Amino acid sequence: MNKNLEAARSECAGIGTQVVWAGEQVQHPYNATQTPIVLSAAYGYQDIDLWYDVALGKSEGFIYSRMSNPTVATLENKLCELEKSESAVAFSSGMAAISGVLHTFLCSGKRVVSTRDSYGGTNKIFEEFLPRMGVEVTLCDTLDAEAIEHEIAKGCDLLYLETPTNPTLKVLDIRRLVAAAKRVSALVVADNTFATPLNQNPLALGVDVVVHSATKFLSGHGDVLGGVVCGAESLMAQVRHYREINGAALDPFSAYLIIRGIKTLALRLRQQQQSAQALAEYLLTEPLVEAVNYPGLPSHPGHAIACSQMRGFGAIVSFVLAGGMDTVKRLLPRLRFAHRAGNLGAVETIYGPARTTSHVENTLEERQALGISEGLVRISVGIEETGDLLADLQQAFAFVHRELANEPASKFSTVLTERHTEVET
Repeated sequence: MNKNLEAARSECAGIGTQVVWAGEQVQHPYNATQTPIVLSAAYGYQDIDLWYDVALGKSEGFIYSRMSNPTVATLENKLCELEKSESAVAFSSGMAAISGVLHTFLCSGKRVVSTRDSYGGTNKIFEEFLPRMGVEVTLCDTLDAEAIEHEIAKGCDLLYLETPTNPTLKVLDIRRLVAAAKRVSALVVADNTFATPLNQNPLALGVDVVVHSATKFLSGHGDVLGGVVCGAESLMAQVRHYREINGAALDPFSAYLIIRGIKTLALRLRQQQQSAQALAEYLLTEPLVEAVNYPGLPSHPGHAIACSQMRGFGAIVSFVLAGGMDTVKRLLPRLRFAHRAGNLGAVETIYGPARTTSHVENTLEERQALGISEGLVRISVGIEETGDLLADLQQAFAFVHRELANEPASKFSTVLTERHTEVET
């Protein structure tokens, strides 16, 4: 099918239809209705001249699956339509995608500006690996837009954004920071994993390159690793070249699983966001909770910005428990409808403290410097019934309260009294 016609059909459809059909309105071999898994490592040609033209990119086709693969190409086309980009490149994991982009566009003497609040693996690249290459890295207070703009104005080759952030759910004003970056001709990269293409399209807000950990909401079932980068073909050609030579290509079976997962993304996210809002509102009333992070709460510092650039608030909630890790160890084992694991975006609800999930790569001191409390717990809300998830969390807190009530000299007694007063008022 003509690619322009395919894109036009997708744009006319609702998002629930787009996730099903985007990138797949083509004629598959044997008239299959589903994208086939093409496991061939190489692709042969009788015509030597055609083979050469395909190898040079002058003719369409496939040469070697580290460079391109039919199943992976379908996934890339799907993300192109959902993110409204010219081109996309799939990687073997989300971190492969992030590091691939940063290593493609940065080298010795370049300067990158970003925020302190970013996924722990990304933070490690900024703090540990890029400086080894001679790249100057400046990390700013995430919520200080003026400070970020000031650092950009001092000279910036690449601005890296993550919004909402993992795991504190801070929201950055994409339009404002893009404008500052464009004044110095900096490339802008944004991690859109938490928002997904359904809730936010950074390219439409002026961002140059969008990255996704496809492991998370895109696949949605916790059974595959993958990453995708989207942007203009002129930029993606450079990213694709880096991937081809460095080898972090996505395998076709994983691509198939991600394609299959994306088809239910709209349905999943609808239920997940409904439950996330309910859990966040309940957590605000819980005396053992010191802070709740969810952009859908009117009290969230980034709520107004989220409303201006997002279509939904996502399925991740985080909260800080009084008593830190001691309370975490009491609460999490009592949950019945939850995995305690280091993943997110799956159909099952997943709980985990930052020290064993998003920032497991960081030391205690590094987490403290990033403002990551030992009592911070991230919830990746699943597709279970909202009432069941809410009741489960309530019974877990009730258990912890009963335990603490049997400890007269508990260090939480004063904290709980103060928090009860705050909640009541």
